[in-house]
Amino acid sequence: MRTLQHFINGEFTSSSQGKTFSKRSPVDNRVIASVAEAGEAEVDAAVTAARRALHGDWARLGTDKRVAMLHAVADEITRRFDDFVEAEEADTGQPHHVIAHAFVPRGAANFKVFADVVKNVPAESFQMETPDGRGALNYAIRKPKGVIAVVCPWNAPFLLMTWKVGPALACGNTVVVKPSEETPLSATLLGEVMNTVGVPPGVYNVVHGFGPGAAGEFLTRHDGVDAITFTGETRTGTAIMKAAAEGIRDVSFELGGKNAGIVFADADFDAAVDGIFRSAFMNTGQVCLGTERVYVERPLFDRFVQALKLRCEAVKFGRPSDPGANYGPLISQEHRRKVLSYYERAVAEGATVVTGGGVPPMPAELADGAWVQPTLWTGLPETASVVREEIFGPCCHVRPFDSEDEVVVLANANRYGLSTTLWTRDLARAHRVAAAIDVGITWVNSWFLRDLRTPFGGSKQSGIGREGGVHSLEFYTDLRNVCIKL
Repeated sequence: MRTLQHFINGEFTSSSQGKTFSKRSPVDNRVIASVAEAGEAEVDAAVTAARRALHGDWARLGTDKRVAMLHAVADEITRRFDDFVEAEEADTGQPHHVIAHAFVPRGAANFKVFADVVKNVPAESFQMETPDGRGALNYAIRKPKGVIAVVCPWNAPFLLMTWKVGPALACGNTVVVKPSEETPLSATLLGEVMNTVGVPPGVYNVVHGFGPGAAGEFLTRHDGVDAITFTGETRTGTAIMKAAAEGIRDVSFELGGKNAGIVFADADFDAAVDGIFRSAFMNTGQVCLGTERVYVERPLFDRFVQALKLRCEAVKFGRPSDPGANYGPLISQEHRRKVLSYYERAVAEGATVVTGGGVPPMPAELADGAWVQPTLWTGLPETASVVREEIFGPCCHVRPFDSEDEVVVLANANRYGLSTTLWTRDLARAHRVAAAIDVGITWVNSWFLRDLRTPFGGSKQSGIGREGGVHSLEFYTDLRNVCIKL
């Protein structure tokens, strides 16, 4: 069994009071690590180290050397690729191919992409007239915002953590990372990479623990933190926003979603089935951008539901290392109880269960894992809780529609607004509908296709702010103006 410590000021340290918690495998519920649990002392030490580093060797590096160091971080992640894949597999239980082909490579890319953005971003300048005729020159400069609290989710832990740490460090900030208690491994491993590359102590810090009344709350309330970035559920974001109000700290949130998939009758049928299946069931449905509401134009509806049913029933459960496995467990027993409660609620609300709706039979050595069946429903009204509320599991409700105007209303009738995936061969319709849907990102004839330079974030209760490319710089830097009288 592993022992995981905090990473503070370049050193791995235990908690001063010796507190620990157990990390269990979602695959079979075995305890796989003993993790140090941070109290206020550890959080304060991490924030203090981060503040000290802001004005030390890190600040004196300059942009070019900082960019080179972050490229070296990415290269070292790639060199230790197998270690990061193994850590993510142990934390999440997801199939090897998902982690190895998407999540870990994106984690490395997040350092290189944002380092290059910072190196190449232009700044504004304006010449202005003055009454004396001599004029003045205004120009903008970007300065690091300071100590950034990075509060991370458990569903794609390394990818989503580096999506924040990469631009934060590229801009010259320092960070204190609070990974989810469900996925502590990869954030800890990244501390080893930082030391190997020579990132100065205090630039990257990790404290482990829980949320309310624990490490998460201690960090987001700490007056030494200048800004907070968080990905997770909307309820937690609300609590963090209240904490950030003390001291008027800036926040960047990617929050919940109840994302719609829209399939028109003219869509490429096989591509649409494949795309909706991926968007609803990849990562066992634990994707903030995943599809939990599917609207299919009526002429295609019955055929589409049947095709999606066959895809669900063909999944192969198993350990990440199992060659034939393409489907993993949920993150924990607690989350499984939540998802199964929605499965029960759907039946109580009158759903037709097309497939799934329970726990799959598993061999004895995996029987205690957090396994659930991919599940399809039809027949529910839009007022049903499983149609309105984010479940964050491998399930979706499929409903027919008859017109473009109708489906736009249906897609928008939700408090969330994170993403939509839209399937049609009609280019004009694609543009119309994409513009009419109240979400941060709409994919047309695709899903999860990400250019890291583009703006990313949610509308309505799905978040605040935008990340990606220069848009991340708006959060991780203070943009200042200098006015020179000529």
